[in-house]
Amino acid sequence: MEFEKLKEVISNVLNVDPEEIKLETTFTDDLGADSLDVFQIIMGIEDEFDVKIDPDKAEKIATVGEAVDLLKAAISAK
Repeated sequence: MEFEKLKEVISNVLNVDPEEIKLETTFTDDLGADSLDVFQIIMGIEDEFDVKIDPDKAEKIATVGEAVDLLKAAISAK
């Protein structure tokens, strides 16, 4: 469930096909995201799921799978 919604957020920010997004997909190498794009994705996650993501942890996200793990942790901490 979280992964599907996360794919929507990522595809909207980066203008990519959601089917191209897998758990092992990297934001910079595979999707061509820069730091501003990743920041916009984090903001989109926070809005979509009504959670707060730790900025220090968000800076270290490299793959979509890591973003899913961070999102699950934020949801369980609510």
